[in-house]
Amino acid sequence: MSTDDDIQPQHWYSTNLIGVPVPVLGSTQFNARPVPLSIAGARAAHAGLFGLLDRSASLLEAREVFVNYMDIAFGLRKPEAQQMADLGTAEQRRWRSSWRKLLQGWGMDSNGPAAAVLKGWVESRFGLVPTFHHAPLQRFPSPAWLTYIEQKCASRYHNNNIHQQCDLLYEFCQWSLRRFGLPAAGHSPDHVRLWRGSNRCEEQIVSGRLTGRRCTMQFNNLISLSLSADEASCFGDWILEVQVPIFKIVVYPSLLPGQVLQGEQEVLALGGHYDVEARHEL
Repeated sequence: MSTDDDIQPQHWYSTNLIGVPVPVLGSTQFNARPVPLSIAGARAAHAGLFGLLDRSASLLEAREVFVNYMDIAFGLRKPEAQQMADLGTAEQRRWRSSWRKLLQGWGMDSNGPAAAVLKGWVESRFGLVPTFHHAPLQRFPSPAWLTYIEQKCASRYHNNNIHQQCDLLYEFCQWSLRRFGLPAAGHSPDHVRLWRGSNRCEEQIVSGRLTGRRCTMQFNNLISLSLSADEASCFGDWILEVQVPIFKIVVYPSLLPGQVLQGEQEVLALGGHYDVEARHEL
């Protein structure tokens, strides 16, 4: 017989591919004493990529290797005119989803279809259940949950082995952090100080109070943060300072070439429970 907890997503238990129990991964205890994470099979299946990366002398060289490998492995490079003419009509019209399109979609709208696929990838690989997509994802089923499920499974973005592409994006990010470090001030070997601006704070509080400056919050399974407090203030009156384990970082500024996210100081990280220091901007 189902209980009320069965339809409350915060009580769900999910498996994952990283070997750390989901309740642990999403806890403040993990954030305080983090351990390296790796998606099972991702590096083994693409050992050639990481062999090439290990020969890179700089991040600039490494990201060129990564982009070229992804283009070849997943057919992301646009065919030449002659090659396009040789393809059938269906193949010419085929929408090849890519890691870049997902990140650009997230940058435009963190509640859009591309963002739903990214949240679904986090759910699949790390087991963290999303808490918000257009609306709070509370009791299941609900209209909000149906919208999220439809968007995360829609073929517009969820094709071309998109989860495998995201696996390699995360693994490349972690490889680069270990090899070159994070080009930002205020971080230790295992943590980086980041900020998040928000006007929807009260509903995220797990314990403590905003007016007390320190509290614990439940963040979505994938979140945007900033390397700059000033940049974060553009997104809300409450500025939340967070110590994020580097092992939870998915994308950081300068990792990738070109404009992949809207904010120049934007970091994508795994969510869960976080201890935050809050201040209100007048």
